[in-house]
Amino acid sequence: MTTSKRLAVRKVDKFEKNILKRGAVPETTVKKGKDYPVGPVLLGFFVFVVIGSSLFQIIRTATSGGMA
Repeated sequence: MTTSKRLAVRKVDKFEKNILKRGAVPETTVKKGKDYPVGPVLLGFFVFVVIGSSLFQIIRTATSGGMA
């Protein structure tokens, strides 16, 4: 066999081996439950800052008389 033929056979074997592994996901990698990456305090603080700054901007724009 030539080198390219050997490489082709090796690639086909590797491909066929991967086909048999499809869908075989171990149970430990699947997340169970609702585990958030941030805590509720940090999330609440973030929402407070975002909504508070937007309200502050709206009030400031309204009191200054429009686009300024």
